[in-house]
Amino acid sequence: MTEHVRESAPATAARAPGQVRVACVILLVEVAALVAAMVVLLVETFAGNPDSIGRALSDAGLAAAGAVLLLLGVRGLARLRPAARTPVIVMQLLALPVAYSLAFQAHRVAYGGPILIAALAVIYLLFTPPARTVLDRDISR
Repeated sequence: MTEHVRESAPATAARAPGQVRVACVILLVEVAALVAAMVVLLVETFAGNPDSIGRALSDAGLAAAGAVLLLLGVRGLARLRPAARTPVIVMQLLALPVAYSLAFQAHRVAYGGPILIAALAVIYLLFTPPARTVLDRDISR
């Protein structure tokens, strides 16, 4: 049975529309950015002199948790699992106020701009007609 699953997985990924594949690539870039942020936070915590070690470690933990959640979302989207879209969309919606705050309130456009563009792009791509065709649940039953 596991060989059957292994054989059907690449076929499923090959049938994913381009919009879903591009969304997965953007999400993988977000995962890489979160892992990099986690590493920077950990290095600065142990090599520097943080105001609060607990807060710095919890920030690194949140970055790691976000990376893991997005990675699970990418895995689900690549396998065309309809249930994967909702958590990914929620994560992107949560990124919007963070991006806005960084870009416009903190005047850190170099940080907030890419987050904002990536979040909006993923939301758009996952609601395009080809993506909806393969990711919408069949509720006619």
